[in-house]
Amino acid sequence: MTTFDDRENAFENKYAHDEEMKFKAEARANKLLGLWAAELLGKTGSDADAYAVEVIKADFEEAGHEDVVRKVAGDLGDKATADEIRSKRAALLVMAKDQIMKEA
Repeated sequence: MTTFDDRENAFENKYAHDEEMKFKAEARANKLLGLWAAELLGKTGSDADAYAVEVIKADFEEAGHEDVVRKVAGDLGDKATADEIRSKRAALLVMAKDQIMKEA
């Protein structure tokens, strides 16, 4: 193997690692958002956890996170606007990234 091949492999490995961390952070942020919304809905314990899983699954409907915002906004009704949900998710994404970096 040449130095070029080694460098190419290193970049590919870094890209794969970064994408995995991004995926984990997005999923964690969605879970935290689900738990936040569950609290607003009066859900606790296993009901709150189950709702958080529903929110995580909603993210697989389309690219981006608007599918999550739509689901949570629809479930919360007048308890939070879509913009409030987006803002909350953005703050939770920062928290999720921090949590994941501490675990790594």
